[in-house]
Amino acid sequence: MTMSSHLNELRKKHQNLSEMVEQEQRNPGTDDLYIVDLKKQKLRLKEEISRLTS
Repeated sequence: MTMSSHLNELRKKHQNLSEMVEQEQRNPGTDDLYIVDLKKQKLRLKEEISRLTS
């Protein structure tokens, strides 16, 4: 896997997590801990993307 394809995959996963967080926040029955976990995953991906592009 090339670096650019790896970065694209990370960005795609980050975007998917963003959409999931938004969707779950609109759902009143969603567990807050689940949303926190999604946000942590999203942050880890963002940090990885930043580290690889710096």
